Amino acid sequence: MDRHTRSQRSFNMSRVKSKNTLPERLLFKELKSKGLIFKRHYDILGKPDIALVKEKVVVFVDGEFWHGRNFKEWKGSLSEFWFKKISSNIERDRKNRKTLRLKGWKVVRLWDKPILKDLKRETNKIIRCLHNN
Repeated sequence: MDRHTRSQRSFNMSRVKSKNTLPERLLFKELKSKGLIFKRHYDILGKPDIALVKEKVVVFVDGEFWHGRNFKEWKGSLSEFWFKKISSNIERDRKNRKTLRLKGWKVVRLWDKPILKDLKRETNKIIRCLHNN
């Protein structure tokens, strides 16, 4: 059971940003400073936050709560609603990554908090993927 009324929950959810979050903006700026050409929120399966189309590399910048980072450690503290929601997000993400790989895309998944903590290290994960092409 949710603690909030339906209208309260709707209002709260409407305030959650899904595009151009701070970690994404930092990453955009860092990649641009390195001279990389990329598209933001590219219109393919999963709507990756960054797509280096020529190199066929996509990057997802995922929020730790919404996409279930270390989910096994904290899933027991969730209500049934949130458990189902995050579980389905995890499964959808898994299917999208698999499908994109089958279509020839390299997929990089980054978490928002590590980007804020060490932007250069997280950016280098993308650079390494490009060099492995």
